[in-house]
Amino acid sequence: MEKYLKNLISGGEGLNLDFKYCISDSRKIARTLSAFANTEGGKLLIGVRDNGSVAGVRSDEEYYMIETASGLFCKPEIPIKIRQHIAEGKTVLEVDVVKGDKRPYLSKGEDGKWVAYFRHGDQNLAANNIILSLWRRSESKKGVLIRFAKPENELMENLRKNETITFSGFRKLARIPYYRAEKIIVNLLICKVLEMNISEKGFTYSLSRNEKDKNAKPD
Repeated sequence: MEKYLKNLISGGEGLNLDFKYCISDSRKIARTLSAFANTEGGKLLIGVRDNGSVAGVRSDEEYYMIETASGLFCKPEIPIKIRQHIAEGKTVLEVDVVKGDKRPYLSKGEDGKWVAYFRHGDQNLAANNIILSLWRRSESKKGVLIRFAKPENELMENLRKNETITFSGFRKLARIPYYRAEKIIVNLLICKVLEMNISEKGFTYSLSRNEKDKNAKPD
């Protein structure tokens, strides 16, 4: 089992793996559980430093705080499996989270607000309204019908020239209310006409690779 743990750690933190040196607040763990459940699932190793070295934990206390995170600070409750490993004579807890089928999974922050998180690389980021709508729509059995009216055409023309646009930029360009702009962006994302770009500056939208290839083909 120690070899298994070492191999797991050697891959480093990423989309499906997160390290925690210790648990000082169950709400911080709830944020990671939310992100894993809302994305592709993953493993949380508690008792491992960011650099991959083993610190170890006091298992009884950590167990309690993990269960508190899952049961009290996540909504709906996120099912988890906890396994204990011994490495270098120290205890490491492996917390398994599967991708949930009841998205969005929210976690309660220090301010009392419930927020849905998602995993982007090795980071937990707060989901915006577009992502929340995408989750709801992607799990719906209803199809998507897109009618290219003036706002859609203005958006496509803008992206052919400028490559990316923000949500507020699209609203300003099309001069339409929030709910209509959100519906257009979500529908185009579902149909893979657009793709979402995430960076430190926030969220932007661009033409998908397939759509760019279509535009690049000669008439």
